[in-house]
Amino acid sequence: MAEMTPMMQQYLKIKAENPDSILFFRLGDFYEMFDNDARTASRELDLTLTSRDKDPTKAPEDRVPMCGVPYHSSDAYIARLIAKGYKVAICEQMEDPATAKGLVKRDIIRVVTPGTVIDAACLDEKSGNFLCSVYLDSQNAGVAFCDLSTGETHATSFSGKDRVEHIVNELGRFSPAEAVVNDGAYSEERLCAVLRERFNCRVENGGEGRFLAGEAERSIRAQFGDAGWESLPADNPAAAMALGGLLKYLYETQKTDLSHINRLDYYEQGRFMELDLAARRNLELTETLRAKERRGSLLWVLDRTKTSMGGRCLRGWLERPLLSVVAINRRSAAVAALVDDTIRREELAAAMSGLGDLERLIGRITYGTAGGRDLAALRAAIEKLPAIAGQLSGFADRQLSELAGRLDLLQDVGELIRSAICDEPPFSVREGGFIRGGYDAEVDRLRDIMSGGKGVLAEMEAREREKTGIPKLKIGYNKVFGYYIEVARAMTDKVPETYIRKQTTANAERYITQELKELEHEILTASERVTALEYQLFTKLREQIVAQAPRIQRTASAVAELDALGSLAAVAVRDNFCRPEVDESGVIEITGGRHPVVERMLKDSLFVPNDTFMGEKEQRVAIITGPNMAGKSTYMRQVALIVLLAQIGSFVPASAAHIGVVDRIFTRIGASDDLAAGQSTFMVEMTEVADILRHATKKSLLILDEIGRGTSTFDGMSIARAVVEYCADPKKLGAKTLFATHYHELTELEDTLPGTVNYNIAVKTRGEDIIFLRKIVPGGADRSYGIEVAKLAGLPEKVVARARTVLEELERENGVQYVKPRAEREQVSLDAVQEGEVLNALRRCQPDTLTPIEAMSLLYELKQKLS
Repeated sequence: MAEMTPMMQQYLKIKAENPDSILFFRLGDFYEMFDNDARTASRELDLTLTSRDKDPTKAPEDRVPMCGVPYHSSDAYIARLIAKGYKVAICEQMEDPATAKGLVKRDIIRVVTPGTVIDAACLDEKSGNFLCSVYLDSQNAGVAFCDLSTGETHATSFSGKDRVEHIVNELGRFSPAEAVVNDGAYSEERLCAVLRERFNCRVENGGEGRFLAGEAERSIRAQFGDAGWESLPADNPAAAMALGGLLKYLYETQKTDLSHINRLDYYEQGRFMELDLAARRNLELTETLRAKERRGSLLWVLDRTKTSMGGRCLRGWLERPLLSVVAINRRSAAVAALVDDTIRREELAAAMSGLGDLERLIGRITYGTAGGRDLAALRAAIEKLPAIAGQLSGFADRQLSELAGRLDLLQDVGELIRSAICDEPPFSVREGGFIRGGYDAEVDRLRDIMSGGKGVLAEMEAREREKTGIPKLKIGYNKVFGYYIEVARAMTDKVPETYIRKQTTANAERYITQELKELEHEILTASERVTALEYQLFTKLREQIVAQAPRIQRTASAVAELDALGSLAAVAVRDNFCRPEVDESGVIEITGGRHPVVERMLKDSLFVPNDTFMGEKEQRVAIITGPNMAGKSTYMRQVALIVLLAQIGSFVPASAAHIGVVDRIFTRIGASDDLAAGQSTFMVEMTEVADILRHATKKSLLILDEIGRGTSTFDGMSIARAVVEYCADPKKLGAKTLFATHYHELTELEDTLPGTVNYNIAVKTRGEDIIFLRKIVPGGADRSYGIEVAKLAGLPEKVVARARTVLEELERENGVQYVKPRAEREQVSLDAVQEGEVLNALRRCQPDTLTPIEAMSLLYELKQKLS
């Protein structure tokens, strides 16, 4: 160490304090990296690796490797490193190198991590970027989430043996980019595996030092006030510990003002529908199952938001369906009000189009990284607020009226920015040129001097002529002598004693004065001084805006909710959705239900709608049979999605819907090997089923597809039957269940198991070919049609023929009569499908409660179905 230069000693000292980060060390106009950091950055960023050591006697491998990036374009390089999971520590020069005595002081100004990114180029504008903190002990678990770019903060806690499962499900709501965890959570292998593998999340063991109870309370009170601390549960300290750990990590890494983190949302279990990772994946809420793309997901269908804030709000609603009937119906009523007023809805959408991201703008301004363009964007966004408020004032709906009340027009903030910042400010605030003319007299004066000082020089010249009585006195400039006063030789007798001779020419004498020297210094330093002054004014302006941050955040929140509501309304109109009736009845009744994504993706055909009825007692479990590819999975998923949409307050893809609130939706659809965990397809399937049966309640909705297909026929059928019986039995579970199967023997349960009913997907046969009608009709399927589906898939004809032969032999050996494809006269007709609808409607009706008028209306409706 003693042999190294002072600069390298400084570097190594700072690096030792940040061993897990790539250190960006400021040297002049570059951020430099050395040693292993240089090797890593060179590899990841495609930079040329050089060496600071130029000693020719040293071998290349003995020299200190080095690489660097320009400081003014460092954000792009930092973004690439963060995207690959690295931490980057920014070490800045803390004093002006021109005035520093000796070694320039340097220090870490912030540490950029995947969960603390605020640069817009690194973020998805319609998704939050959450840092999470997890605290786990032998009894309790707490988790906290914070989006540093907006200040949005959430926390919750759990107790009991299932606490880890609940934490994993909460992670699914927010998909964190980074997690800091205590020792207890770090030792939980499943939790860390989910974070790393499912969410590609950087995990840091924060030990127990970041999760101390006393420090947590002080941090929470300081950040969120006493009200924030008191909102946390006293009987479970885990939430406070997790939130305290999160704040401690932010304070350690960010080293700047975090006052925009001022809104704490503590939510208890039971406020939102809990969805496990399997349900989120299988229902494709925010991304598709295979391609992991937004297109083809439910969010893709629903998102017609006009702002980034609205997009994030809508995504949050989709990730957290409501359980309160009152809250659901309030949101649904707001959507209905927007649906009913087409003109005002479209005017609102137009007013919000192009509105800047108020949440992230005020986040960057508070954080200290905003530039003149960010302030100009904030001003432009504020200028759009009056048009939004004007349209919103025309609605009588309660929630829309509340949003109007929260919509602060921020006219004072907009006027402050408008008076200070020019219309098109430059990118950097360190180079000046962004303060509007007329805002500050000194800036205007210095700019005038920068432009040559013509006005100041002319004024001085006129003053000197009058004072000396020399009419042809003039002020000039050359590169050698600078500014000077020139007097004709014939008039030198009138030159005052204060003039100092500087140069003699053929016809004149040139002089300098103290005033002219000072003016020359001003002119030569004006650019530097005006740049520094503009930055001071910008800093003051930023502080004034930060003081109004709570107002801006409230307005941003109102605009985001309004935009999300408008998006739901626009989709409802575009796709012919209906407003569902939502209550605590425990009944799910859907008329003409459709799958919102599949319907949207279809181009050359119409989606076939289907009805659904599931009661608390009758038709609680539906056993669905039919061939592969006929639409069983689509039907079951559409029921789940309609329920979920209803519980976020949206309209739903149906002719009519009555939804009794469900507490959870579980899905078991498809399976694959988990070779890394040593689990076969069947093991994965059984593990998922076990989790469902352990956590489901009577108020849950279960979507079970092909249970037991991964083992032998009799084993699989036995397991499937036992699962159906368990789900149907109100003494054991009694949950509403859609159960798709190829085990036709299970259809016998309709006669022996109360609350169980059979449905099948209607098909039309033509010789040995089949046509899927996509219609759900009462009753069980007569057979699986597996060979016909294999033929449709393109299996060679010889293989198909041989399969039919083998099937006949196997069924004869097992005493089963082979059922050949029915002749045309035996095909399921469209009339049969309509008759099935009539039978279904008759099963649902309650004759004892029908009035004469209702009975006649029902009879007329059934007649219409058959005609």
